[in-house]
Amino acid sequence: MNNLIDQARHLPLRESVQTVSISPVVLPAPARGTPLEMRITAPMTGSALPVLLLSHGAGPSLYLSSKDGYGPLANFYTEQGFAVIQPTHGNSKVAGLPHDAPGAPLFWRSRIEDMKLILDRLEEIEQMLPALTGRLDHDRVAVVGHSMGGQTAGMLLGARLTNSKDARDTDVDVLEPRIKAGVLLTAPGNGGAELSDYVREHFPELNPDYSHLTTRTLVVVGDADVNPFMTVRGPEWYTAAYRDGPGCDAMLTIIGGTHGLGGIAGYDAKETTDEDPDRLATVQRMTAAYLRSALYAGDPSWSDASRALHDHASSLARINSK
Repeated sequence: MNNLIDQARHLPLRESVQTVSISPVVLPAPARGTPLEMRITAPMTGSALPVLLLSHGAGPSLYLSSKDGYGPLANFYTEQGFAVIQPTHGNSKVAGLPHDAPGAPLFWRSRIEDMKLILDRLEEIEQMLPALTGRLDHDRVAVVGHSMGGQTAGMLLGARLTNSKDARDTDVDVLEPRIKAGVLLTAPGNGGAELSDYVREHFPELNPDYSHLTTRTLVVVGDADVNPFMTVRGPEWYTAAYRDGPGCDAMLTIIGGTHGLGGIAGYDAKETTDEDPDRLATVQRMTAAYLRSALYAGDPSWSDASRALHDHASSLARINSK
């Protein structure tokens, strides 16, 4: 129960289940330079749990960009029946890779490799954790990513990348077919002339090509997400994946939402400029409903949630569909 929620209370959700969070879970990763640390949060009971990989962003905080952040999403998704795996990517300030390591500071390639390593070793991860052994559905895997994590998720879902300053990174294709659905939360838009002068010079790897993204995906943006540090465009910059991605069949626009989408990165987080319980609950409930329907054929969760949003909470968000 959340007494802070008003209109979003009308958006449907499944009955919440009790959860358990296990941290740290550590995978050896010799090629990475340091072991991969994760948090795994899962329902305490049940089997054939759908797996959700959650990729954190590269925000200014010390701890939110790690396995210890994004509690509002991880906890909610788990209460709704998903097993959530949160890796600590290389860009993390608290437990990432050294800032002079190859790929710094964004570590876009290392982020992809983190996710693939988890999928490669999923059975081993289960064996490491008796509370999870035999309980994960390896055929129902989704990915959710915020900000830089959105680019990570997008590439796993089929988007490609070309780094104008590295000839080796031309039309990079790292599609991960084991991932069946995704959610991109304020993922970067197009690069090149759409970037600010500083970002175009220092972060040319922020150049996703969503035209190859064919996996079923929901794009989530805020209509007040203005970021002149990143782009010369306004909030519409973040809609590129929906506009260009064949698999991006829906876009949820959070009204009044900025880059924090109401508070997805952490509870009472200082870096959330638009903290709002209704806004956060809208993101939580709508994305969970989308993933449920994307992973289970015939599941009505997304259509039910979309109808409820239109009928009872249209001041919070709007949906575009292809």
